[in-house]
Amino acid sequence: MVTARAPVRKAGVVGWPVAHSLSPLIHETWAAREGRRITYERIPAAPDDAAFGSAIERLMRDGYKGCNVTLPHKERALALADEASAEARAAGAANMLTFGGRKVIADNSDIAGFAAALEEAGVKPASALILGAGGAARGVAIALRRVCGAARISIINRSADRAIALARLVDGEALDWSSRAAALADADLLVNTTSLGMTGEPPLDLDLEALPRGAAVADIVYSPLETPLLAAARAAGRRAIDGLSMLMHQAAFGYRAWLGNEAVVDADLRARLEAALKARAGA
Repeated sequence: MVTARAPVRKAGVVGWPVAHSLSPLIHETWAAREGRRITYERIPAAPDDAAFGSAIERLMRDGYKGCNVTLPHKERALALADEASAEARAAGAANMLTFGGRKVIADNSDIAGFAAALEEAGVKPASALILGAGGAARGVAIALRRVCGAARISIINRSADRAIALARLVDGEALDWSSRAAALADADLLVNTTSLGMTGEPPLDLDLEALPRGAAVADIVYSPLETPLLAAARAAGRRAIDGLSMLMHQAAFGYRAWLGNEAVVDADLRARLEAALKARAGA
């Protein structure tokens, strides 16, 4: 039961766009289970340094404990921070900012969140192909190399320079965007970290025929839950891992840092998120 005397702890998620975020529902569910009074808000910040910096200054001024950071601000979040965890520094991006006094502390829970999503699905990749080379891709690549122990990681991005930089970070290889279909033959995990397939974005144009039968396909997008890529994977008989699992697991770190103690990822939480997505689709 929530007590009237309990202090209200404040956090949120900063991004552009951010109206689609399910993070408030996740944190509110955990808070209700513990009987805590919280607010967790969607905070839009236009995709430039000034807008992002102003948003963070306001949150600190208004007593927020911290915030999650989503596209396109994860690299800005790290650059803005006074201190950063080893994970955030390695990824070159942060999806968590914690406010302590006048300090901003950056962290990256995408790494552990993605690794937990693969473990939950029973996927232990030896060879992975990552589409995209942004902040989320760096977290995924580091998780695959350092946590999951993938022996081979290939990066494909429309901007070759970014793919090369990420490949160097994880001792992987960068491939040309035009070779993405052929590269599937050597992968037992395909991960889409681009915005392609996300609601309002064009679909990812990729024929999965060359992907080995026992391979898995992961999409970090969760709106829609069933992206065209995941639908194609299921139709082709490949395992599909949607973005909800990573979302829930990475959120647990922020909840425990800012709002409460118990952040359990379970079937009830997933059911709530799936219901919210279905309601949104039918609106």
